[in-house]
Amino acid sequence: MNKSKVNFWTILFIAVIIYFGFGIVNKVNKKIIDHYDNNDKYVYSDSIFSLITTPENKIMEDTIKTYLTKKGYDVEIVYADNLDIVDKLNGGEKYDAIWASNSIWLDNLNNISTSDSKSTSITPITFGIKKSKAEKLGLVNKNVKMSDILTLIKNKELTFSMANPINTNSGASSYLNILTTLAGNPDVLTSKDLNNNKLKEDMKSFFQGLARTSGDEDFLEKSFINGDYDAAFTYESSIININKELESQHKETLYAIYPVDGVVVCDSPLVYINNHNDEKKEAFLTLQEYILSGEGQDILLRNGRRTWYGGTTNSAPKDIFKKEWGIDTTKYISPLKYPNQSVIKEALKMYVEELRKPVHVVFCLDYSGSMYGDGYASLVNAMDYIFTDKATANMINFTEKDKVDVLAFGSNVHKIGSEKGNNTGKLLEKIREYEVNGATALYPSAIEALKLLKDENDNYNTSIILMTDGDGNIGTFKELEETYQKINKDIPIYSITFGYANEEQLNKMASLSNGKVFDGKTNLTEAFKTVRGYN
Repeated sequence: MNKSKVNFWTILFIAVIIYFGFGIVNKVNKKIIDHYDNNDKYVYSDSIFSLITTPENKIMEDTIKTYLTKKGYDVEIVYADNLDIVDKLNGGEKYDAIWASNSIWLDNLNNISTSDSKSTSITPITFGIKKSKAEKLGLVNKNVKMSDILTLIKNKELTFSMANPINTNSGASSYLNILTTLAGNPDVLTSKDLNNNKLKEDMKSFFQGLARTSGDEDFLEKSFINGDYDAAFTYESSIININKELESQHKETLYAIYPVDGVVVCDSPLVYINNHNDEKKEAFLTLQEYILSGEGQDILLRNGRRTWYGGTTNSAPKDIFKKEWGIDTTKYISPLKYPNQSVIKEALKMYVEELRKPVHVVFCLDYSGSMYGDGYASLVNAMDYIFTDKATANMINFTEKDKVDVLAFGSNVHKIGSEKGNNTGKLLEKIREYEVNGATALYPSAIEALKLLKDENDNYNTSIILMTDGDGNIGTFKELEETYQKINKDIPIYSITFGYANEEQLNKMASLSNGKVFDGKTNLTEAFKTVRGYN
């Protein structure tokens, strides 16, 4: 056969593959895009059963989809943290069912009719401490009160990591657990209890022991495994997940402590939203029946959820609920009562404004030439949100206790300014005035940020928030790595991608610092709001 003919047919074959390949991809992408509007809000479909749930329930995703499909129902599952679920529903997004971590968040729904709520499992909040540390501190096989843990923290014998109370259920539940027990275990926590000065001082002391804050439970587990921390205050199921991974890596596991003066228990409710659609109601009841069946409950049980009700059991899988990890399912846990919604909101506001450990954050903002136009406008809008009273609504505002630095980088790195957290308006003025120009000094900006934080004392939690839309082309990762290792401090680098950011570079920086990369390509302001939950 003629060589030119071979080339022609080869080229034609490749062209056909590419054409149909792109067609398939476009159909898949269209299917995904069709479920969200231009404001990134979920678009409800009358023909698809939609469930909004928390990321911890991803363990059931494939099983749920397979089961409901076999029963003749199309299903879509959307994931969001508990407070985001509330915000989405109150903001007008429509779903058919909610599977939350805790019933307390359902009380925040406005004018949304729900029914058929049933708990699918229970998960106590526990304090997991490295086994050797727990033994050294005399906490193994002992009745421990929250005040005992406070004393250890005050004596600088113990630090811990915890999810952020403002945007996670485990963080909020842990916080309310600490608050209630240190308040002396009132029948129900009240506003009067919150205004007790001794309680406030005890809470401030407690949070001085907070070594790392996480914006979600999954990252809390990952950062703990990859880091070097004494303890974690989180779900019992998370302690189990952490220990499984630590054990597989031949690392020391955690020992679970359940304060005898009270433990918060999360009930994982699955609830129907009344959308007046009989087929959707049937799909929901089918799903709920399955999750509460022996098969569904076994999946949850194997992932560390307590699926028995009434307190104790002798039949929990011993390879999951291990006694050597301090997990004793035959021992009764004293559950605490949750306060009402107004008290919870007041308590969370008090955490932000008075109790939490202050932070020292360095923002590294990309002002390279590629940010000209829309990129610059999006950046200014995002910082306008973070640095003004707009952030107060979501309780992610800085306070006067905090320290904030801003670096701008193009071909070079320039310090825009340093201010207390209650004076960030001045920084915003300078951010608006700074001009876009030059290349992308990504690594030098991170190195300069590390230098600003290296001498900060332990009274502050430190972090770097880096935003870029391109490829770091000045400096090297090796230079950053050498600087980070020389400083030898736990300073996470959180990066936000925008435009054509080089995610490989940013992921390496995250791995180096036990940080994380966030996607800001769709909505940069939302990305900055999210990352604020991690520092």
